[in-house]
Amino acid sequence: MNPSQAAPGSQASLREANRLRVLDALREQGAMTQVEIAGATGLSPATVSNMVKELDGAGAVELAPSIRNGRRAVLVSLATGNTLLAGIAFGDRDVRVAIATGPRDIVGRHRMPLPASHNADEGMERAARLLYDLVDKSGKTMSDVKAVGVGVPAPVDSVTGQVGSESILPGWRGVDVGDEMRGRLGAPVVIDNTANLGALGELRCGALQGVSDGAYIKLSYGVGAGLVLGGELFRGSAGTAGEIGHLTIDENGQICRCGNRGCLETFIGSPALTDALAGSHGRLTLRDIIFQALEGDLGCRRVLEDAGRHLGVAVAGLVNLLNPEVIVVGGQLAQVGDIILDPMRRALERSAIPSATASLVVRQSELLTGADVIGAVVAAETLHAASDGLLVTIASTS
Repeated sequence: MNPSQAAPGSQASLREANRLRVLDALREQGAMTQVEIAGATGLSPATVSNMVKELDGAGAVELAPSIRNGRRAVLVSLATGNTLLAGIAFGDRDVRVAIATGPRDIVGRHRMPLPASHNADEGMERAARLLYDLVDKSGKTMSDVKAVGVGVPAPVDSVTGQVGSESILPGWRGVDVGDEMRGRLGAPVVIDNTANLGALGELRCGALQGVSDGAYIKLSYGVGAGLVLGGELFRGSAGTAGEIGHLTIDENGQICRCGNRGCLETFIGSPALTDALAGSHGRLTLRDIIFQALEGDLGCRRVLEDAGRHLGVAVAGLVNLLNPEVIVVGGQLAQVGDIILDPMRRALERSAIPSATASLVVRQSELLTGADVIGAVVAAETLHAASDGLLVTIASTS
């Protein structure tokens, strides 16, 4: 029987719940003493002691001597062996970092907001600080980090390794992020677009598993796509395929930040959604819109339904061209589920060739806002497995 299906209140289910509480606390807060674990979980010291003994016996945690408040203590951390991988995903407004022993085994993760107009140096400095902190909390050192995957929400030129569009990510144009991050971290680095990494995460651990031809659509501040053809990521000749947010759907539309008119992003990007609600709701953040829509606010639901319809029209072109099996929608806006997905499906049925949509499945991401970070860990794992003294590279395999 699956532990989660054990009879409520049974000793087996209670013991399993306590084990998970201890593991979750270590994953979120890093290495701790048993006293600190008891404080973080609300479990009694005796229960924590028993759980730690069981987890240690199973190889799930590692124990190390330490000093706390001038006294000797035993530091408990998640078992990582001798290999740590790291994933870093930059957004327009934040940076998220994770350390792991593999894509399915995240040891710790953290997020830090970034100013809207942040430059590359500021973003990379905060990311490095987060990573060093996570590694330290895990009881390890940076020498244990064997590879780092880094994602940025902009095209990455696979030839030069530089961010290829100042208009899409101001302050990063021409920056060799891989080389810069290697210098800050002293570890091998692989860099890619966050939508590509989102597709990679879903391909390995989420809703694209087993899919030969599919696409991952990332809906957050902006819009991007990661394309999967023949079971592998397709990046195009220079690594910039998938910029679906800058497909023109109204040639007489508003000017987009990329310089063109009527791009999809001008209809469903975060600024478009917040502007649409400013008159009735005041200035909301994207998080506010998501929360209020899920709570039933009709105005917020309406702008998200409209966004789903516009997305369906744009994705119909992709479906007609590539005939994918599965479209996965992820990113922040994927949290609203069918509020966006249902109008997207209806627009696809109207706008795409019937034979192309007959077998098409549109799914919500299984990894939601974590897909790109998981994908970054996958890219780091691939780099580590293939590395032979290579320190900086552009992601080229899945």
